[in-house]
Amino acid sequence: MNALKKGCFVAILVGLLTPVFAKPQNVTLSTKDGWALAAVYQPATSKQTTVVLLHDLGKNKEAFASFEKALAKAGFGYLALDLRGHGQSTTQGEYKTFAREGADNPFNQMVQDGQAALDFLKAKKIAPENILLLGTGLGANIAAKTTEKNPNVLGIGLISPSANIRDVLPVPALRAYKGAVMLAASAGDRKGFLEASILRNVAFLTTGEGNVTFLTAYDYTGHELLDKYITQSVLQWVDTPLRPEIAPDAKPAGYADAGTTSTGVAVAPSQTEEALVPSVLLD
Repeated sequence: MNALKKGCFVAILVGLLTPVFAKPQNVTLSTKDGWALAAVYQPATSKQTTVVLLHDLGKNKEAFASFEKALAKAGFGYLALDLRGHGQSTTQGEYKTFAREGADNPFNQMVQDGQAALDFLKAKKIAPENILLLGTGLGANIAAKTTEKNPNVLGIGLISPSANIRDVLPVPALRAYKGAVMLAASAGDRKGFLEASILRNVAFLTTGEGNVTFLTAYDYTGHELLDKYITQSVLQWVDTPLRPEIAPDAKPAGYADAGTTSTGVAVAPSQTEEALVPSVLLD
């Protein structure tokens, strides 16, 4: 076999052995109040889960570029969009001109952007139980609020969330949502870490042990925190957002209790009052 034929044979063999992945698709999402949102959609391949990606204030969908590659490589689907007023979604104005206050301001109306993403995935026959909402900063707060009308989504990931961003408040949603919740915050951002810790406890008291995951790092926030430190941990959460229940250790044969009344079930730290104020903030 000459070199040319050998090269062609190897190329064909590699092509047959390489998995064929669907390419990301540029799509437009339509909201009920008339916004046209630019988005990119990657269908899932080897996994069932699709992640809706909601960026931070002043960013756009390209801020998730690195994480999108990690999701696609792992076989997950994703739908990343430019929130209204950001990126290519500026047909009715830019976010810098939006009113910053008010329960019905344009930032709160971004919940309709999250809803448009879920409607798009519904049209693709993707069930809510196979959808995760993941946001950073403002996008995290929007992800939480989107669950108010979509309580059946599998889970929400909140990276560098805040108790209040442009009057977008996640606490009411977290008091009602019973799915999986992942939060991530940097200990170097003392205010942000405290607020994320409080949101963690609100979620824990609502959804219970095993449904809440809390990730930390020392520095960076938002998209930088995701890319630099926690990509692999977030991928693990995407793959297993609900931790399996762990039964107490079985007692050895012949073991006698020494007068204890313990059930052998550990009390989660989040149930203690001290967890509301992490020690890192008490220096």
